[in-house]
This record gives sequence, C-alpha cells and structure tokens, in this order.
Amino acid sequence: MLGQGMIDAQWHIMNNAEQVAHAAVHRIQLKAQEAISHRGVFKMVLAGGTTPKRVYELLAEHHQQWSQWQLYIGDERCLDINDPERNSVMISQTWLDKIHFPRENFYPINAELGPEAAAKDYAQVIDSALPFDLVLLGMGEDGHTASLFPGHQHSDNERVHAVYNAPKAPSERVSLSKLSLSNSEQVMILITGSNKQAAIRQWQQGEELPINQIQSMHHLDILIDSDAMAQNK
Repeated sequence: MLGQGMIDAQWHIMNNAEQVAHAAVHRIQLKAQEAISHRGVFKMVLAGGTTPKRVYELLAEHHQQWSQWQLYIGDERCLDINDPERNSVMISQTWLDKIHFPRENFYPINAELGPEAAAKDYAQVIDSALPFDLVLLGMGEDGHTASLFPGHQHSDNERVHAVYNAPKAPSERVSLSKLSLSNSEQVMILITGSNKQAAIRQWQQGEELPINQIQSMHHLDILIDSDAMAQNK
C-alpha cells in the first residue's frame, strides 16, 4: 500500500547507491533534452544529501546545454552564505564550479537573511518559475524531505516555508512547500541506505510522512537501492 498522493508512483529498485545515482543522471538528462526541445529551458529543483551530491558529481562529467538550465533549491539551512553545510555551497563545489555554468541561472535561497525574510524572498523567485520540469528529492530516515519534517505544521497556501525547531541542526531553515515541490512535470525521489528501511515500511503501510505528501503533475519516480528495501520486499 502506498501513501496518500503516491498511488501513481513508480518504484525502481537498484543494487546500490551508485546505480541509483547513475540512473538519476540518465533521467535528468532525458528530461532536460525534452524540456529544452519543447520550451527552450529546463527548470530543475535540487536537493541536498549524499546521494544527490553523487548525482551532481556525475553531471559535472557530462556536456549539456547549460545555458538553458535554470536551477533552484528545495531547501536551505540558515547559515552563513559560505558555510560548507549549506546546500548551495555543496552544489557549487561538486558541480557548478567544475563546468561553464551561467551563475545567473542558479537561484540559491538567501537563507542567511533568516527563515522569514528568506522564505518571502524565495517565494518571489520561484513564483515566475512554476511549474518546474523536474524536482529532485531525497528522504531522511524519519521520512522528511527537503526541510519538511514529521509533526511540523505549515500553511497549505505557502510556496516557501520558514522552518523552526528542525530536529536536525541547524534548527532554522527554509523549505519549498509540498505545494511547490508537487508543482512539477516530474518528481524524482532518491533513497539509499539501510537506515531508511523503517521509513519505507511506514510509507508502504500508509502512514502519513512528509515524503509521501509530495505529488507530481505527470511522473513520480522513486529510485531506491536494495539496502533501503531489504526488509520491505
């Protein structure tokens, strides 16, 4: 049984995290080609985390029509602008700094402004970008995605949330809402590691988690390795 909003999700079980990363890169490239062919631009939301980081390392090895890519971020930590724990810094170091990417096409969250100001600022940034072509997400061991955590309440009408009291440091963050993350042609969720098994079991038993509240306009793919699925087959 799949969680609410995930009935049409396609699950793809792979041998290991490296296969998940390579499969994600392949799908990203196909979606980029399709979007650029149809509309002249590819709008993608990026995730933080270990598996997405590997995806960015692999993307840096490929030649693409980078000038037609527009990159946004699903969430950010309210830290100094150059803090290595920020998603924007990780994305730049592993990917964008290694290619000829037009930096005006990268839209980081100004989380150094604080949760409220940064959320209002980024809502204006993404307002003209919606709908996205592809949203890339990970999942934490508690079933959170982006900085949407279990038990947290947010307005259903907000495009971007100010996040306080996050269970993982730092406690203050900024996150795209489930409304914004779901406003995409395609959503791709990457899940790797045995520490995700409990959340996957909750998901498939129909328990409500932030991750299974994300929907998609057309395609929702879950790329998961065998470690994460080991006790859930």
